[in-house]
Amino acid sequence: MAKAVPFPHVGYNEPSHKRVRVVFGGEFIVDTTRARLVWEHTYYPTYYFLHSDVPNKLLQASSSLPRPPESGTEVCDLVHNGQRAPKAAILHRMGPLAGLVKIIFDKADAWFEEEEEIFVHPKDPYKRVDVLQSARRVRVELEGTLLADTLKPRLLFETGLPVRTYIPKTDVRLDLLVHSELTSACPYKGVAGYYDVKLPSGEKRDGLVWWYRNPTVECADIKGYVAFYDEKVDVFVDGVRVDRPSTHF
Repeated sequence: MAKAVPFPHVGYNEPSHKRVRVVFGGEFIVDTTRARLVWEHTYYPTYYFLHSDVPNKLLQASSSLPRPPESGTEVCDLVHNGQRAPKAAILHRMGPLAGLVKIIFDKADAWFEEEEEIFVHPKDPYKRVDVLQSARRVRVELEGTLLADTLKPRLLFETGLPVRTYIPKTDVRLDLLVHSELTSACPYKGVAGYYDVKLPSGEKRDGLVWWYRNPTVECADIKGYVAFYDEKVDVFVDGVRVDRPSTHF
């Protein structure tokens, strides 16, 4: 299984060359070309702003904290036009990020890079996603029950993550899939819907299958196809069973 890429490493940060704007309380509260991308972990970066680009009047010391803040930081509520988001910003007063403010992504109303709205979190400039048509035969089973069998899978390669196999629904045992209310969002692929799998024995496995009704342009080729959690099913490629990837990625 592909492991997380070693670069950028945790703690790395660099300037963004994009105009970044943040909407809160019905107005743009941040509008800057001086944002920084900070990798708090290896999966994706977070935007941080110069304190001078976030007006002081927007930041009020948070009155209730679940635990003491880390040394050199101040947790603030975001307040504007009568709207308050508790613990929505972190002001760094010491350390390598001194003078920077982090606004929690989902605490703001909207984020824009240039004129394009972004969702979930900023994209990692060192990551790419490719979807390739394949002719390999892929068979998916669970406890001996066939779930899917295809000769036309589409393989999604995402830097640092396991390869995901997307299968046309016509090659899937649709009678075993049960609609789920679960959804998730990805800035690279869009909003995913899920299915549970109900085996002939009556046993149900929740959220085992996902798919994108309207994926982003860069991943348009997976539209309407489904993917299984390879970590939880048995996958055979050209007749050979493949090892289950680790769930820690």
